[in-house]
Amino acid sequence: MTGPIDPRGAEPTPEHGMSRRQLLRHAGWFGAAVVLTVADGQVISSIAGSQDSAAAQAAHSGALRFVQISDSHVGFTGAANTDVNRTFTEALNQVNSLGFLPDFVMHSGDLTHLSTPGQFDQVKQMLTGLRTGRVFTVPGEHDSIGDAGHAYRQRFGANTLGEGWYSFDTHGVHFIALVNTLNMKQLGHLGTDQIDFVRKDVNGLSADTPIVVFSHIPLFAMYPAWGWGTDDAIKVLGLLRRFSSVTCLNGHVHQLFTKTEGNVTFHSATTTAYPLPKPGIGPGPLPQVVPAGRLKDALGIRTVTYRKGEGGLAVTDHKLT
Repeated sequence: MTGPIDPRGAEPTPEHGMSRRQLLRHAGWFGAAVVLTVADGQVISSIAGSQDSAAAQAAHSGALRFVQISDSHVGFTGAANTDVNRTFTEALNQVNSLGFLPDFVMHSGDLTHLSTPGQFDQVKQMLTGLRTGRVFTVPGEHDSIGDAGHAYRQRFGANTLGEGWYSFDTHGVHFIALVNTLNMKQLGHLGTDQIDFVRKDVNGLSADTPIVVFSHIPLFAMYPAWGWGTDDAIKVLGLLRRFSSVTCLNGHVHQLFTKTEGNVTFHSATTTAYPLPKPGIGPGPLPQVVPAGRLKDALGIRTVTYRKGEGGLAVTDHKLT
């Protein structure tokens, strides 16, 4: 799953299932936010603001609808975004202006930039302004600098297991939140305890139960040369192979990307902070400076909708407005 890729941009080995050229083509443009709709274990994706997206929202009134935000990096200072608090606030305001009350909001990691107590407290306070039933989080690698995630878990880890993983059910969908940003070398890593948790967690579920998995780092080999992959993800994906529909939502890469492998669809989310380059472009995943007028094109939120029996999981990405 994580075979070698030449960091200079050479074609990846065949086990990845796509060349670097294909990966860039599928990666699309920076900055959108995604709305997802789930029904009958299938996935439907549409760009926010499109006719398809508007139709999906109308058709799925009363469905399970949730929002994914990611990579707010509160505490970042740099030319790529001189005011990440402002853009994060604008993203939260956009969530509150969607025209419906999300069942929950998931922040998929890198809430902070340096994992200081003050940054965590600031993010937690900002999230209280969301009009939603519940707020869930998973940590990013920037949320565990120097303390193996202790400060993060102290503020966001209530009722979680191990190093912060957990699961829950709603509207007939089973959600699993994983932590792959601790004990990592270059790639993300889950570890034996967490894999055992997933094994026990899904053991009694029917194969037609829709599964949605949250993690910060992708659970597929998006670009291992930059650490965009999880070295033992294949073990968890193997446990989910019997389910008819599995959707994995991640952050970390600061851009939109969708990939389907059999019954599993992967969606990488954009950021509310600053863009990163497309895979293999440049020396590494460093914050990109774009013209001020184009910054919001790289930032956004994602909405997801599920209604059983009406077409599947709909994912819509919205640019930050």
